[in-house]
Parts: sequence; C-alpha cells; structure tokens
Amino acid sequence: MAQKPLQRNEKGGGFSRLIINLALAAVCIGVMVMILANAIVKGYQHEVRNKLVGFSSPIQISHLDLNNSFESLPIERDTIFEYLAKKRVGVKHLQTYATKAGIIKTKESFEGIVLKGVGKEYHWDFIAQHLIEGDLPNLKDSSTSQQVIISAITARRLNFKLGDNLYIYFIQDPPRVRKLKICGIFDTGMGELDELYAYVDIRQVQKLNNWPSNFISGYEIGLNQFSETSQVRDDLANITPYNMGLSSIFDLYPALFDWLGLLDLNVVIILLLMVSVAAINMITALLILILERTQMIGLLKAMGSSDQQISNIFLWMASNIIIKGLLLGNLLGVGLALLQAKFGWVKLDQKSYYLNQVPIELNFMDIVYVNLLSFFICLLILLIPVKMVSRVEPVKSIKFT
Repeated sequence: MAQKPLQRNEKGGGFSRLIINLALAAVCIGVMVMILANAIVKGYQHEVRNKLVGFSSPIQISHLDLNNSFESLPIERDTIFEYLAKKRVGVKHLQTYATKAGIIKTKESFEGIVLKGVGKEYHWDFIAQHLIEGDLPNLKDSSTSQQVIISAITARRLNFKLGDNLYIYFIQDPPRVRKLKICGIFDTGMGELDELYAYVDIRQVQKLNNWPSNFISGYEIGLNQFSETSQVRDDLANITPYNMGLSSIFDLYPALFDWLGLLDLNVVIILLLMVSVAAINMITALLILILERTQMIGLLKAMGSSDQQISNIFLWMASNIIIKGLLLGNLLGVGLALLQAKFGWVKLDQKSYYLNQVPIELNFMDIVYVNLLSFFICLLILLIPVKMVSRVEPVKSIKFT
C-alpha cells in the first residue's frame, strides 16, 4: 500500500512530461510557422512588386488627358523639367519611352502587341535579369535599330526563334508595316504583361507616329527606395508642367497592389492562430503541473510560502518551456527559410503566382517581433491558471492521496 502513491506519481510524472512536450512542440511549431509565413509573404510581395516596377517604374509622367490607350498623345521633352527631376531627393534615374500598338502577323496566326520604344539611357537591369535567350538591342548607333526583344509567350505562340524576322502591322492612315529582327527573348513570369510588350528603339515608334525626335509618350522615373514612391510623387508634382499627368505604380495597378496588401491580413491571422494554439497548450500543461503538485503547493504554504512565491515557481517553469520552444522554432523556421532561399525546393505555378518558386525574405526585426509577441502573450495568458495556486488549502492538499 505504501508504494501506490509512488506509482501514481511516477505515472503522473510521465503524463505531465508528455503534456509538457506537447506544449513545447506547440510553441516550436507555432513560431516556425509564423517565421515562415512572414518570410514567404514578404518575399512574395517584394518579388511581384519588383516585377511591376520593372515594367513601368515607380512613377510615370505622360500627357494629361483621359485617353488610357497605348496611342496616347505625345509630349515634348522638357529639358528644364528633366534637370530638376533628376536633382530631386530620392530620384535614381529618369528615362523616356514611347508606345505603339500593332499586330504581329505570320502565315499561321497573328498576335496583338505593344511596342515600347526606349532610348540609350534606358535601364535594362530588369529585362536583362529575365533574358533567357539572345542579347539586348544595340541602341547606341546613330541609325535606328531594327532589333526587337519579345517575350517567351509571344515566341511560343507564334513559333518564333532567336534571329527570326517578324512583321508588325499598324492600323493607321495609311497602314504601315515594319520588319524587325528578334535579338532577345525574355520571360519575367508576369504573363499578361509579358505577352503585351515588346522592346524596340524609341526612334522606331517616333517614326511610326510621325513624331519629331523630341516628342515622346512620357517619362519613367526610378527611385532609390520604393517606400518613398508617394513622397517623391508629391514632390515632383510641384515641378511637373501643366500639360503632363503624374501617376505612380499604385495608380497603374491598383487591383494587384490591393491584393498584395491583403496578404498582410493573412499573416496577421496566421500569427494570431499560432499564438492562440501555443497559449492554449501552455495553459493545459500548466494546469496539469499545478494539479499534480497540489501536495507540494500545500506543503510550501504550510511552511510559510506566499501565493506569489509559489506562482513564480510555476511561471518560471512555464517560461522555461516557452523559451525552449522559441529557440527550437527559430532554428527550424530560419533554417527552412534559408534552405528554400538557397535551393528553391518548393515550386509554384508561375502562370498563377507570377513566380516559379516560393520566395523568401527574412528580416531580423520581424523575427524579433514574432518571438517577443509569442513570449509575452503566452506568459500573460498563463497568469490565469496560476491563480489556482491561491485556491489550494494546505490542510486538504496534504491529506490528499
């Protein structure tokens, strides 16, 4: 009979150890999921945003009219505005462009296209990064280049290869046709934009539109920091000529940026769910620890310990579990994120998500916030079960067998 309490305590100790391990696993998995979710969403937003900016730049300036087509009215280059704009804080570069809508026709098929004419000052970083075949066009010669860069989607649909000649027809009075040579093929993963644009010498578009060399469709302004887009846009509004309209990337693609913004809400929901699961498991583990150690609590009270002192013991035990869970969660979360960033094992359907693999963007401060949020919320919620310590009566608990 004397051994029965010992056997029960041993079994109880094993059961409490299982519950503690489950609580530890809940904190670990919760933190790991929060770190990965935040890193994936931030990486996805960053990559898609960079692709949109690569096509259009953060700030655009064009003719001030209500025409939203690709046959917009031209503006005359303003050297004073260009000089002042380049000197503005936050502006990285300024480049000109001109657009012209046409139809690529082959013997078997045809496809609509928008020629985007660019000059020798154009920043090719984005297109060069996604160039899968060929080279960039040579725009430094004095004569107009006959080269064109098309997307992989257009090349596949019309069965074009590098070095092929293509004929583009323009519906105007009189109708015109241009023979261009494919010098490069790009694939950014942005399906709708890829199939829309082809890049040519800006002088080609100016000639097609019968514009003088100083007439363009507009300016594209690159920034040092994307986060300064709204601020720089407001600053440039003070020097923009009256006949030019100023817009930002948010005005061009409002639906896409609204969608990207909604992803932040998904992260918040994941954070709340993971913290809630971890907190519930910690409460369960702490309640079991308190119930199994009722005799110990009664004995400590009988020896003169206060409720606060005893509560601190259990809070310290709970804190130890939380800290261990946080450390393991950080190790797994950061480790898996770094492996995905390096090897890209988890793939995506590029047609649906604009990317071919899950992107990762780890931020040290985000990881710190996740850890602090998890620790303090769990610890604050644990104050609820700790209140049970004050309800334990020494005489009844010591008699309990």
